[in-house]
Amino acid sequence: MPAEIKGLNEECGVFGVFGADHASQLTYMGLHALQHRGQEGAGIVTSNHERLFQHRDRGLLSKVFADPAELDLLQGDRAIGHVRYGTAGRNSVENVQPFLFRFHDGDTALAHNGNLVNAVSLKRELEDEGAVFQSDSDTEILIHLIRHYIKEDGFIPALKKSLNRVKGGFAFLLLQKDRLIAALDPNGFRPLCIGQMDNGAYVVTSETCALDIVGAKFIRDVQPGELLIIDQDGLHEDHYTEDTQLAVCSMEYIYFARPDSIIHGVTVHTARKRMGKLLAQEHPIDGDIVIGVPNSSLSAASGYAEEIGLPYEMGLVKSQYVARTFIQPTQELRERSVQMKLAAVRGVVEGKRVIVVDDSIVRGTTSKQLIQMLRRAGAKEIHMVIASPPFKFPCFYGIDVSTRAELMAAHYSVEEMCQIIGADSLNFLSVPGLIKAIDMPDAGDAPYGGLTVAYFNGDYPTPLYDYEEGYRKSLSEQERKELI
Repeated sequence: MPAEIKGLNEECGVFGVFGADHASQLTYMGLHALQHRGQEGAGIVTSNHERLFQHRDRGLLSKVFADPAELDLLQGDRAIGHVRYGTAGRNSVENVQPFLFRFHDGDTALAHNGNLVNAVSLKRELEDEGAVFQSDSDTEILIHLIRHYIKEDGFIPALKKSLNRVKGGFAFLLLQKDRLIAALDPNGFRPLCIGQMDNGAYVVTSETCALDIVGAKFIRDVQPGELLIIDQDGLHEDHYTEDTQLAVCSMEYIYFARPDSIIHGVTVHTARKRMGKLLAQEHPIDGDIVIGVPNSSLSAASGYAEEIGLPYEMGLVKSQYVARTFIQPTQELRERSVQMKLAAVRGVVEGKRVIVVDDSIVRGTTSKQLIQMLRRAGAKEIHMVIASPPFKFPCFYGIDVSTRAELMAAHYSVEEMCQIIGADSLNFLSVPGLIKAIDMPDAGDAPYGGLTVAYFNGDYPTPLYDYEEGYRKSLSEQERKELI
């Protein structure tokens, strides 16, 4: 059994379109808007009514499709695409999606954002029954389950049975020659929305920012447990389960989604700005200026400054040509990457009491480096405020958020963390403050305002299946008692 998630990676992004000329080009544009969700690999599969065409490779989207001819070879008016950050499986071309499976009764392409928490058990079961896996990604499990059930049922009934077997976080897109299918997990952990273009073509994608770039009008969010089928006759709405409970990943609002995206009626920038405002109410600091850590913390920093009545300044500058630091494999490389990525503006921070707003602290590497950088630039005091609660527990639903051993807040008090990173003070937004800041209008009576906040309080909305044993072992005796 896997002990815990390894590393600190993001999720993935999916994009699908049905009924549009130049579907491969539109999918490329949509994936470009989702590039922040995955930078390890990219791929597109299209259909021209008769057969499916595929191109995929490792690297950024612009590298994978550096030759424009690759897009031209992807024929058809329907397509699905994927940008990848691996939360399960190695970074090899075999794991780059969409996967394309060729069967005697019809080809199927598959793309997935999320992580299946019972993947190890299911894969072992399927292999014992004769299944041969071409990748080590958990995504491939779904197609093997479908092939298992399709012997007795048609494709859609087999898909429904399969979706009820897989557990965890998933937003699936499937493409066949005559239809596009979308399915979301019963908790809606991962965002997925549907839109429509002026010519009637449907678009299904991870974030609304990808709808905007192709000129599609937002229709609605895909709901937990929902199954959408798009074919020549239009959009067909169905469900594979009625046992649902909305629990959107709160990290989408805190960090992962683009600020201009709208998830379940909440603009991400607005939520982040409210996080900053509530953070200022909970932890007002006596300082001279407020600065944000580019880029995901800028909205929260502006909210904090506005609420507390201090100038909001650009005290840190980010190089736009350096990859995100958490993808570096060693601590030394992560530290060097922080120095490559960010620089302090001496003329802004020198001699000032600086309030630094960041979105989260995971390992503490970036925070420690930032504070050292600001002190070298002459900051008189450095007070760090975090627009989310302390990150104490891993995510098992599609964000590779480190082993628990690496989570700083899992092992140290806030006071100890403050000393380690070298700040003059350190404060975090509360869980109720986070829920209030996001304020999802369609949460209904769902716990925690329809959010997953397990990373902060350990209250996971589902069983952890294959991860349960390792996770429990990672907890201290005191924490185990508190969670019982």
